[in-house]
Amino acid sequence: MRWSSAFIPTLRDDPADAEAISHKLLIRAGFMRQLMAGHYSMTPLGFRSLRKVEAIVREEMEKIGGQEFRLPSMHPKEIWEKSGRWDSVGEEMFRLQDRKGADLALGMTHEEIFAFHGTELRSYKALPQIWYQFQAKFRDEARPKSGLLRVREFTMKDSYSFDLDQAGLDHAFDQHFEAYRRMFKRFGFEIVAVEASSGVMGGNTSIEFMLRSDAGEDWVAACGQCGYAANVEKAESVLPSVEDGAGLAEPEKFSTPGVKTIDDLAKMDGGASPDRQIKTLVYKIDDKDVLILLRGDHQLSEQKLIDQVQSEAMRPAEIGEVKKLLGALPGSLGAVGRGELFVIADEALRGRKDMVTGANEDGFHLRGVDVDRDIDVKGWLDLREVKDGEGCPQCQKPLSVYKTIEVAHIFKLGTKYSEAMGAKVQNESGESVHLVMGSYGIGLERNLAAVVEANHDENGICWPMNIAPYEVCVTVVKPKDVACHEAGERLYQDLSQAGLDVILDDRAERPGVKFKDAELIGFPYRVTIGPKGLEQGVFELVRRSDGEKTELKIEHAVETIVETVLDERS
Repeated sequence: MRWSSAFIPTLRDDPADAEAISHKLLIRAGFMRQLMAGHYSMTPLGFRSLRKVEAIVREEMEKIGGQEFRLPSMHPKEIWEKSGRWDSVGEEMFRLQDRKGADLALGMTHEEIFAFHGTELRSYKALPQIWYQFQAKFRDEARPKSGLLRVREFTMKDSYSFDLDQAGLDHAFDQHFEAYRRMFKRFGFEIVAVEASSGVMGGNTSIEFMLRSDAGEDWVAACGQCGYAANVEKAESVLPSVEDGAGLAEPEKFSTPGVKTIDDLAKMDGGASPDRQIKTLVYKIDDKDVLILLRGDHQLSEQKLIDQVQSEAMRPAEIGEVKKLLGALPGSLGAVGRGELFVIADEALRGRKDMVTGANEDGFHLRGVDVDRDIDVKGWLDLREVKDGEGCPQCQKPLSVYKTIEVAHIFKLGTKYSEAMGAKVQNESGESVHLVMGSYGIGLERNLAAVVEANHDENGICWPMNIAPYEVCVTVVKPKDVACHEAGERLYQDLSQAGLDVILDDRAERPGVKFKDAELIGFPYRVTIGPKGLEQGVFELVRRSDGEKTELKIEHAVETIVETVLDERS
């Protein structure tokens, strides 16, 4: 490709609305343009890199026996109703009607559709199967942001395994786990695999692959000692033991005027530190009023509550509902003496004494509360978010909690979708059994952005060789100089014929502009051809990752450059 005829719309300044590094650089370097919130067009430059991401994913899927499908993006309501997700997914699903009034959805994932096609499997002899596709997905994100990291339309490789039993699923899961690790290594970044919530996908096991980055929105708790890692929605930790005082013979009400928060109570004379307070939250769970109790210095992980409490609908109660139920506003709520309500408490409160909680009267609290004695707890669950520095559940060493980008997610679905779709096979004994399924997703555009987040400097992107839109940029300093022009053309042709991805910068621009553009876009290598170098019989080779410069004898340049690029491709 000759730059003079290419569409590469680089920009001098960062876009005003961009926060993530990848968002800024992919726009500035001309890889993409926004059509509307959450929807991006990939330019020819961006599409070249995206195709390379896709090629790596496809190669690794083929290695584990994956067979590629292409399924529709538009789905009938009925198939999602069978799994129960037409209602449970909620507003993230794009829904529409055709001219006949039939309800349809734009696919946000394809478990139902692949399970539907799995009904054509008849016998255990046809198993195992791994089916996959590259397909556009649509999710109506409430707040799309950070460029390609949170969008409403994106390309996903989603694959699905079909097995006879749990052992088969475990094997398919392990195959995908290792395939994903190989993908990320080829993408040029290190990931951490963490235990995660399965959410609306269902199943009993899921693993997220996370890239540590301040641009991420997911928090991970990880142990540097033993390797334990989990999304904070799933993570556990060990708390220091607490020694409580004897407390009081019964709870004592005391005045707390103006106290509306945990911090307010901690600061007032005669109050209590946050770790000695009981926080009371009110939730509507299937229209039933439920009190959720946590230690005052702990935050509720709502996903943990969702994962552990079977329900069709769950939401925090509104202020008016809380007032009507308990007679007070948030800040003065408590569960003492409310045995008629269903109370769920976090495990960190088990056995605690001499605690303080709201008295269900605005401006009043209770001290000397003994949780076991004074509160009728119906269920004990691990509900709190893990904090940095708390003990690892496996080795008790301090955990680190940090932000990450989720770059892939794999699930053990079990028989949830095969039961819904009636996908069965006969086993060796002639019995009809449901297929055991796994689901494995990786977003292409998000991973392209993640590569940028992990590979950049103050001058622009530093693409790994495997993802770069072009591997080598041949920069002709003076294209109107006949000798420079001819030398650039020869090198461009020779490298292209050797199988390298090469772009020839033949623009009539100042050398500084050309060098800055090449750095911004992030070509792994730039070859500079100028009059002085030609006089000395050399080209200058510049490595983007560290700026290292090497003089190449013209007669050996092609051989050296090809060898260098091929070494880095592997």
